[in-house]
Amino acid sequence: MSIGPIRGGAPVGFVEELGPVEAGAVLYLRLWSDGPSGQTTMFHGLTDAFGLDEGRRLMNTFGDLVLLCAQEGRRRLMRHRVGCPCLGGDESCFANFVGYAAEGLHDDAMFIAATFLIPHSCPRAVALANEFGMALGRMKHQPVLPAATTPAPAMVQ
Repeated sequence: MSIGPIRGGAPVGFVEELGPVEAGAVLYLRLWSDGPSGQTTMFHGLTDAFGLDEGRRLMNTFGDLVLLCAQEGRRRLMRHRVGCPCLGGDESCFANFVGYAAEGLHDDAMFIAATFLIPHSCPRAVALANEFGMALGRMKHQPVLPAATTPAPAMVQ
């Protein structure tokens, strides 16, 4: 008996179909989740775009958001590997959450946050996503997915 794809990891589209803020949110979620090497890549991208102090602050903001999702999440967010062109269901949700927050559409962002976070943590998550998403919108050169270096499996926990 097959249980099918892991909930939240099934492909629902492609990262290239997202706007720059949403695509950046997905890329940075993947990089952050890859551990020290991915976080170093993320740090360099942010400091190149915003300078050392602002880049460090944004790195901490995103780290706080991811930590909040891990500690207050309804379940673990699924993601695809950094270079995967597919967009997973959880990644799509996270991308839209950051996008709405960046646009100042806090009610919409709260609604989406409530699908993957416990309710009392949603306002803090929206504030963090607003700050990080607005910075993504100010980037002159939007982050792009690197080429995939390893084949399947594209999804990781």
